[in-house]
Amino acid sequence: MKATTNHPIHDVIISGAGPVGLFLACELALAGCSVLILEKTENPHSRLKQLPFGIRGLSAPTIEALYRRGLLAELEIRKRLKNPHTAPEQGVQRQAGHFAGIPFYEGNIDTSQWKYRLPGSPETSLISEIAELEMILTRRAEALGVKIRRGLPVTDLLQTDENVTVWSANQSFRAKWLVGCDGSRSIVRKMGGFEFAGTEPEFTGYTTLIDISDPEKLRPGRNVTPTGMYMQSQPGYVLIQDFDGGAFHSSETPITREHIQEVLRRVSGTDVTINTLHTATTWTDRARQVTRYRNGRILLAGDAAHIHSPLGGQGLNLGLGDAMNLGWKLAATVQDQAAEGLIDTYHTERHPIGTQILDWSRAQVAIMHPAPHARALYAIFRDLINTRDGATYMAGKVWGIHMHYDLGGDHPLVGRSVPNFEFENGVKIGELMHDGLMILLDFNANPSLQTLADEYGGRVWHICGRVKDQLDLSALLIRPDGILAWVSNSSANSTVHLTQILRQYWNVTVH
Repeated sequence: MKATTNHPIHDVIISGAGPVGLFLACELALAGCSVLILEKTENPHSRLKQLPFGIRGLSAPTIEALYRRGLLAELEIRKRLKNPHTAPEQGVQRQAGHFAGIPFYEGNIDTSQWKYRLPGSPETSLISEIAELEMILTRRAEALGVKIRRGLPVTDLLQTDENVTVWSANQSFRAKWLVGCDGSRSIVRKMGGFEFAGTEPEFTGYTTLIDISDPEKLRPGRNVTPTGMYMQSQPGYVLIQDFDGGAFHSSETPITREHIQEVLRRVSGTDVTINTLHTATTWTDRARQVTRYRNGRILLAGDAAHIHSPLGGQGLNLGLGDAMNLGWKLAATVQDQAAEGLIDTYHTERHPIGTQILDWSRAQVAIMHPAPHARALYAIFRDLINTRDGATYMAGKVWGIHMHYDLGGDHPLVGRSVPNFEFENGVKIGELMHDGLMILLDFNANPSLQTLADEYGGRVWHICGRVKDQLDLSALLIRPDGILAWVSNSSANSTVHLTQILRQYWNVTVH
């Protein structure tokens, strides 16, 4: 019989105190939920989360999410490194990103094609350090009352119709809901009865910190070779892709200096010599996704729900997007304020986004393969990406500019991120979203919209005011995650359709 401990029942238990689990906890606590995080590691300060290993690129949806919760200004690293690439020499274009190692450049990107990104919007891409991001989110979570227990991995779980009990060592904890944010080897996923479908890897990737006696033999930057890829971005910091079908990663063989030297020599085509191996970790392009994001009272987010190659840096952004989408919906469900079925829209909205990212990763791996047909495709992609439209397309995809939920509606903005409207007094709409409320933005001060918002007992905030660029719109319904659920370009602003939309989100007896 399992040992138990008497603990108060929480609204939500989250397994995993990485960025996704912490951000989800912040969203839930912001809405008034009691949250407990159980984290298996006792020390959050892993070297792999710090420079240079812990560097990640943040895409537009993530940057907007942090901005809308007042967290973006706390990222100190963005003040030191405005771009994930070093400043170019005079007359040299600045690299803005890559697809399968093929760079695209800032000067080729036509931002005028993104007509709904208004002046004054947050950056489209930023550098981030995992350690700093976790520190900021931990500080915010604890300020909101989230309890974080470290050194307590989830070892077993049991759910009923009313709650979920989890065990860690000799303790048990109970909550109305459990969310697994515990990474690619998620215990919650394995014990929660989720199917993890997908494709097997083509390569083993290595992230290393090494001392090289003859570093001049390696070309700087990212280099795709006939046998793989290697990247040297900082002294001693080398990434390698070896197309071995993921064999070494799966073998769990200890990583030695001799092995790294052999792989690097073969992939780079040089006789480079490694003096010292300081740190190394392996990864693959295995691409898997759970077939459903919810099983009863158990949900998954981040790498627990989907894994793929880190090419392009999409994983962190995908997971934080999960948290932003799920947080307010789960909070409303916990508090009996959600419309029936709202919690299931987490799966219907986020699963297709995850599928797109997995396919984006697979496409990159396909043209990086050393086989002749892949090399031919690589050459074609390289030419296309070097065009203005090609670079703009790639930037839009990598930076998440075109991220969209299929919510129906006739206007192209429905299901997309709200533009950062600036009011006549200089305040921007993103600055009014710190409390995580749904906002009914009304440019015409329509009293019928005020009356409708009042019916939802403070869950819908009616904001009136003129903005500098209305984009030919008269009113918008902004979800707590910043997604537009309803858009009107009519001065009449009939409330019939808006009422139907609101009832898809909120219980009509919420007030």
